[in-house]
Amino acid sequence: MKLLRGGAAARGVLAAGVILPLALLCATAQAADEPQWRSGQYLYENVCGHCHAPEVGVGPSLGGRGLPESYVKAIVRNGFNAMPAFPASYVDDESIAKVTEYIGTLPLVEQP
Repeated sequence: MKLLRGGAAARGVLAAGVILPLALLCATAQAADEPQWRSGQYLYENVCGHCHAPEVGVGPSLGGRGLPESYVKAIVRNGFNAMPAFPASYVDDESIAKVTEYIGTLPLVEQP
């Protein structure tokens, strides 16, 4: 009981044991409300563009094709040919909507 007599130390341990977990819960809840990717452009540049950017030429160019969100989501979730599937834990639905909107702003690029 000698440890509990040092009131300041006991209060500090108690505060750390209660406040820290609550702070982590709040941060997790806040993160759950935000999309995984900060914008469609950011997602495209950091994931999609590694294959689909016209200058790369691995996957088909996506810009200017008027792809509907439902189509993009189906391909992202299930993959197609050489494209891997991306689960919702990696690319959430809100981010798919944003990247679909972004690729809609890109110009059509003719590919051979």
